[in-house]
Amino acid sequence: MPFPIRQPDIEQAARLIDEADCLVIAAGAGMGIDSGLPDFRGQHGFWRAYPALGRHGLDFTSIASPRAFRRDPRLAWGFYGHRLALYRTTAPHAGFALLRDWARELPRGCVVFTSNVDGQFQRAGFDDGDITECHGSLHFLQCLAPCCEAIWPATDFIPDVDEEHCLLRGEPPACPRCGGCARPNVLMFGDADWIDDRAQAQARRLEARLRLSSRPVVVEIGAGQAVPTVRHFSQQLAFDRRAPVIRINPREPEVPGLPQAVGLPLNALEALRAIDAAREGRADG
Repeated sequence: MPFPIRQPDIEQAARLIDEADCLVIAAGAGMGIDSGLPDFRGQHGFWRAYPALGRHGLDFTSIASPRAFRRDPRLAWGFYGHRLALYRTTAPHAGFALLRDWARELPRGCVVFTSNVDGQFQRAGFDDGDITECHGSLHFLQCLAPCCEAIWPATDFIPDVDEEHCLLRGEPPACPRCGGCARPNVLMFGDADWIDDRAQAQARRLEARLRLSSRPVVVEIGAGQAVPTVRHFSQQLAFDRRAPVIRINPREPEVPGLPQAVGLPLNALEALRAIDAAREGRADG
């Protein structure tokens, strides 16, 4: 049964943003759907996006693991290389620009906390210093071994992928120190070797920025409960800082127990456009 969409909830979300001094954007995988990025929700959804992996009987947790790179680096890089190429060419949807415009109106601007590894916020024009990528970024690499703690940009790696078989045609990127296989600097499943130095530095910047805000509002977008990292972040701000939470999620919009919260059962772009229209209506009123 679909959740009802109530105009008073949209107007409440607009009011909460107008009363804030800092926009805290907490984004999960649902943020990229309106840009045309694939939805990996459920095994069959994943295999629709990557049918070759379905033929191998590999689900998302199997291919998104260091073990996959050790077992078959060309197959693992077929999956991640295809995603990297897709992220480099995908234009962020118009909701990113709305969030950026709202942040410009607030005294403390915005911070972004995202579990997405796609770099869409940077591509949409957000300042890199405002962004925390808690699971890393596919646009950076590290040694698979790892032989060192180095993290470097993936700029020079241009993946050529056989999409029918999900295989990298050329050689995988190499670690500049040991010459071994490089992997994405992202947190995978069963991953004890992820080098989180970059993410930790981002997290420290985020904490410093939040300390300057007295009235933050959290706009949580497309963050589900399957991997609840983003939800935990929103809820921590709600309880520790009494920050209102606007939860945008078409499947899981409930906000049980949060002190000030509104749930909007909408996709990202639809919800952000509705809130923007309500903000304009408040300004005209």
